[in-house]
Amino acid sequence: MKFNLYYFIATIILFITEVLIATIFKDLFFVRAYLGDVLVTILIYTFVKSFFNINPGKLLIGVFIFSVFIEVLQYFNIADVLGLQRGSIAYIVVGNSFSWIDIICYGAGCLIAFAVERLRNSTN
Repeated sequence: MKFNLYYFIATIILFITEVLIATIFKDLFFVRAYLGDVLVTILIYTFVKSFFNINPGKLLIGVFIFSVFIEVLQYFNIADVLGLQRGSIAYIVVGNSFSWIDIICYGAGCLIAFAVERLRNSTN
């Protein structure tokens, strides 16, 4: 376990962006429905990289699988099954509706993170 300030700052920026999307830009359909899902996989990736030096490719595969798993749980209405109150932070984080397009967005986010990593490593 090794702390990485670069990834931690990226995580904070992405988290603030996600909060803004959920609050300020919630009425902009494209931003809320698609951009937020693309960014959330990058957020998870940078959060893990903030504390662990894991191979980027393996981590991104794990992030994608985790994201798809959460999406599948949404298909089974996991938020309602767990008794989470509608509108609560937990309910919003877990999500409440399955979408194949969300899975495509998660894949796009992972590909973007992979491309950025390749670009960063080629310039170092």
